[in-house]
Amino acid sequence: MTLTVISHVTLDGVVQAPGRPDEDTRDGFAYGGWSVPYVIEAWPKRAAGHPYTQTLTETPKYVASTTLTEPLPWENSTLLTDPAQQIPGLKRERDLVVMGSGALIQSLSRARLIDEYLLTIHPLLLGEGRRLFPAGCPYTKLTLTSARPATTGVIIAIYQPEQR
Repeated sequence: MTLTVISHVTLDGVVQAPGRPDEDTRDGFAYGGWSVPYVIEAWPKRAAGHPYTQTLTETPKYVASTTLTEPLPWENSTLLTDPAQQIPGLKRERDLVVMGSGALIQSLSRARLIDEYLLTIHPLLLGEGRRLFPAGCPYTKLTLTSARPATTGVIIAIYQPEQR
């Protein structure tokens, strides 16, 4: 089975706070919400009964956290307190998707657990902020398997690490 990472990233590698100005202000980061002007509105209102909402509710979710405790507030959710140790067992059972969380992605990358990176690469240079691949990340050769431009200038790219 595969583990796919989905992440918004700027051309200079920043993944910090793509969604809102107050999402992550660590280190004085002032550019929160940088991805919003580039997002294509796909599901502006996810009402009850909408197939997307139903799918998200019914799909098993694994929440990696060092601060949350069970029971989690989301239906069909399981807490992962040590993802690098717990995910290999989950990968034997099903495909997994990680959405966001640069710190989690970095941890899984170091453990060589990521099978695919689906990146929305935004035509934007921020010059500061937390990076998807900071100094010290492991050497990994990637193969581009798909790339599509969006009408907003974003490139949707899929990379797979070469077999190790």
